[in-house]
Amino acid sequence: MSKILIIGSCGQIGIELVLELRKIYGNQNVIASDIKEEYPISIAGGPYYQLDIMNVQKLKAIVKENDIKEIYLLAALLSATAEKKPLFAWNLNIQGLFNVLELAKDKLINKVFWPSSIAVFGSNSPANRTPQHTVMEPSTVYGISKLAGERWCEYYHNKYGVDVRSIRYPGLISYKSAPGGGTTDYAVDIFIQALKSKNYTCYLRKDAKLPMMYMSDAIRATIEIMEAPPSSIKIRSSYNLSGISFDPNEITNAIRREIPEFKIKYEPDFRQQIAESWPNSVDDSCAKTDWKWENKVGLQEIVKKMLKGLSQ
Repeated sequence: MSKILIIGSCGQIGIELVLELRKIYGNQNVIASDIKEEYPISIAGGPYYQLDIMNVQKLKAIVKENDIKEIYLLAALLSATAEKKPLFAWNLNIQGLFNVLELAKDKLINKVFWPSSIAVFGSNSPANRTPQHTVMEPSTVYGISKLAGERWCEYYHNKYGVDVRSIRYPGLISYKSAPGGGTTDYAVDIFIQALKSKNYTCYLRKDAKLPMMYMSDAIRATIEIMEAPPSSIKIRSSYNLSGISFDPNEITNAIRREIPEFKIKYEPDFRQQIAESWPNSVDDSCAKTDWKWENKVGLQEIVKKMLKGLSQ
């Protein structure tokens, strides 16, 4: 069979996506790549390339040598980190996307997955059950780059027939890899500290409610949208994707059901302003209708899975 390339495979999403795709398609048919020379032992069971997404010639060489027909482009600078390196973040997030879209335009590959984010919304977007189509005025470097990327994905589909598919990830929670510099990272860090010291200092306010999702649901959604027939994909910018919404106080209470002595204090920093520009919850009815998306893992189950997984 033709092969799949995952770019950015050492990140929070990438590791678990590599592992799941290899279960489905076989180790040798799913090629991992990342800018890092060293890669996690968990993805050592199949091929790996060191690849900078900005190196177009090496990207093309890998695609041709391995008969790559699908690319999952995960390489990006996330919200909190991007605020510290805005020009680098813009160049990586947008030029990297162009490099892959051009391969599809030139028929070197058949299908592209590129993730967007709830960061595309802004303070003028409806905060509750944010619609698929609404006012979008992001105020962060990351959000601006993701909104621009959505428009380019739609353009390449409409103009050149590129089969590009995308979802707007909420905050993602996983114990298998470290978070990568996002505003929602607290929802992973809080579990680590709950086990390590039973104390946590949160950089968001206790009532900063955000859309979140357990990683297994996000990985399943990513694969489901890519496996759906083209006729089912009605939106070529990016689909809203919803899991559950909670704030730091709610997740603290859920952790205390498992670790009663857990304590938290709040010292909001610049990430609180980022969170305030994002939705409390999103409406993902288009994804449910078009490609039958359904979230499965709730808050208390997330808590149990995270504590168990980190303990092991």
